[in-house]
Amino acid sequence: MTPAPAPRREGAEARAAAARRPAAPLPPVTAANSNTRVTTGRPPVARGTPARPLRPDEARATNSNTRVAPARLIVPAPIQVRTPAREANHGLNSERMRAALVARLRAQGIADERVLEAVHAIPRHRFVDEALASRAYEDAALPIGHGQTISQPWIVARMIAAARNGRELGKVLEVGTGCGYQAAVLAGVAREVYSIERIKALHELARNQLRPFRLPHVRLVFGDGMLGVPSAAPFDAIVVAAAGLKIPDALLAQLAVGGRLVAPEGGARQRLVMIERTGAQSWVRTELEAVRFVPLQSGVLL
Repeated sequence: MTPAPAPRREGAEARAAAARRPAAPLPPVTAANSNTRVTTGRPPVARGTPARPLRPDEARATNSNTRVAPARLIVPAPIQVRTPAREANHGLNSERMRAALVARLRAQGIADERVLEAVHAIPRHRFVDEALASRAYEDAALPIGHGQTISQPWIVARMIAAARNGRELGKVLEVGTGCGYQAAVLAGVAREVYSIERIKALHELARNQLRPFRLPHVRLVFGDGMLGVPSAAPFDAIVVAAAGLKIPDALLAQLAVGGRLVAPEGGARQRLVMIERTGAQSWVRTELEAVRFVPLQSGVLL
């Protein structure tokens, strides 16, 4: 007699028995290809990315054509440029530095090529204190001591170009030698240069600064610039490097007929003026741009 099959367990009893059986292991989950994202039911975590949003200053450009504007100023560390051995100690005396200065002057409206050549020929850093040498080729006035300054390169070129007016200059006068830089530039456009300085220490400084350049046609005078140098007059051009309330009559009298005087004029507000002598007792005045110079003073300072 064949025993009867066990009755099928159904309902809650069957489900309980199924739950007691161990679950079959799941196959490993892998990406089907490089474009497949695998999810595990939990929010994806991108490794290596910040858990918080990036601040604006932490943003990065997505490509080379994107400029990121930071929310706060970030100053990058200065780039250290290694000077080639063959250019050692020539950083400030290089052709490139002076050529760049001349290019800026030309771009700012200085068109007299003779004046630009003269500026190019003179290493300006040789006329300022060693501590300021790195700023020598900036277009800025720099202190030279005794309350005086070396004029910015643009104003030097502007005044000389206006005084020259494309002419060949014979004898010129500079009032206010300072450190000697402008006299050196004038030496490149004139056959004779007289430069007068009222401060004895600056007169000696300019003499020392100019000596290595061997400019026999530059003559330095210690004296009152407002009186000029009558013994050497008349002058084809006069350039004044300090501002008076009016142009001294003594300087106007020492200007040759057809010559030009260029000087700053005024007190708190100053303008560059150009005066051309058209006859024995006639002068024509032209006002140029606004400027700021040290004051023109009389007498000498030992």
